[in-house]
Amino acid sequence: MTVFDSIDDLLRQAGSALGTTGWHLVDQPRIDAFAEVTGDHQWIHVDPERATAESPFGGTIAHGALTLSLCMTFLEQLIEVRNIGHVVNAGFDRVRFRAPVPVGSRLRGAGTLRSAQPMGGGIRADIRIKVEIDGTSMPACVADHVLVFYR
Repeated sequence: MTVFDSIDDLLRQAGSALGTTGWHLVDQPRIDAFAEVTGDHQWIHVDPERATAESPFGGTIAHGALTLSLCMTFLEQLIEVRNIGHVVNAGFDRVRFRAPVPVGSRLRGAGTLRSAQPMGGGIRADIRIKVEIDGTSMPACVADHVLVFYR
């Protein structure tokens, strides 16, 4: 985890690596729980027998939105900014799903503080999170997360 003592430190450290998180298991109960929350019960995610028989992946795969939602978990493990009033999640500027996440995969996030700029009483920070799949070179997802840190 990279710790910044203030939002002004973000300005000075733009372009720096934030590190890598620990591994997070994406198992079938996690995929099923995500399907329940989102209402996305497509068989490629929630029907292991059919996915094994019919899908090109040999089993179920995680929802892309599940992979993206893990970026919030990864962010909490990648960066801490102290002495702030609050932070606003402003969304994502760019998201690319590069590889499917087969059930049983372990994922982690690698982060980079791409840019930081003053914005209305705070600092807008653009953080790229690359979601890595254990044992493969192609990332599952690359997402540019936008946060605004206020004094």
